[in-house]
Amino acid sequence: MFNGKKVIVIMPAYNAAKTLKKTYDEVIAQDYVDLVILVDDASSDNTVEIAGKLEKIKVFHNDSNIGYGGNQKICYRKALEEKADIIIMVHPDYQYTPKLIPAMVSLIGSGLYHCVIGSRILGGQAMKGGMPLWKYISNRALTFIENLFLGAKLSEYHTGYRAFSAELLRSLPLTGNSDDFVFDNQMLAEIIWSGCTIAEISCPTKYFSEASSINFRRSIIYGTGCLLTALSFFMSARFGFSSVIFQEKTRNTMSEKHNL
Repeated sequence: MFNGKKVIVIMPAYNAAKTLKKTYDEVIAQDYVDLVILVDDASSDNTVEIAGKLEKIKVFHNDSNIGYGGNQKICYRKALEEKADIIIMVHPDYQYTPKLIPAMVSLIGSGLYHCVIGSRILGGQAMKGGMPLWKYISNRALTFIENLFLGAKLSEYHTGYRAFSAELLRSLPLTGNSDDFVFDNQMLAEIIWSGCTIAEISCPTKYFSEASSINFRRSIIYGTGCLLTALSFFMSARFGFSSVIFQEKTRNTMSEKHNL
């Protein structure tokens, strides 16, 4: 715990057998972590078997593959059911170092922020860590456009390393989000819509064969979804267009509560 707040790490898992144990060991070695929740999205390897042998972890398994976004929805629901106050998403593929967990927890647990993301772009080490050139260029281009449409100044929107307060998660209309990879992008846009400031910390980048990464075709689909999300945000904010995820009743609700 941190300041009396329960800290739960969630792991949306898919074919993570080769890297799960290493990621878990580093997660559980960090201060403040009370519990790990892993939700396996119908992996074809022995991810569930490996997870079942670990301690301080609750393992859930989807009978069929529902997608990265759909799996996250289950992760967050399970964490809130366990009375989490601070929820951190760590991918079990070891692409993001769990050593940043204490810093992310302290930023939320001290009441400074409701959301913290680990940015691969801050610090300028993304490509040195192995990020392919086409991914880096796509990341920078999409982030530039999204900042314009969302009126924000994030260094990137595409990291999967995130921490949230339970209060923020309960306020977000996550059920209306995609079950695919663009879920992540929609979630950050919803947080900005709610009036929260998103904190960023520099996160080292690791790209290797066992780390999960979507292919070029899926990246095009994801990028298109990001642009559509940004456009929907802009049209809803500027012209009051109706949107499932950007509703007037949820706009600036968190900032009104906490003067963020």
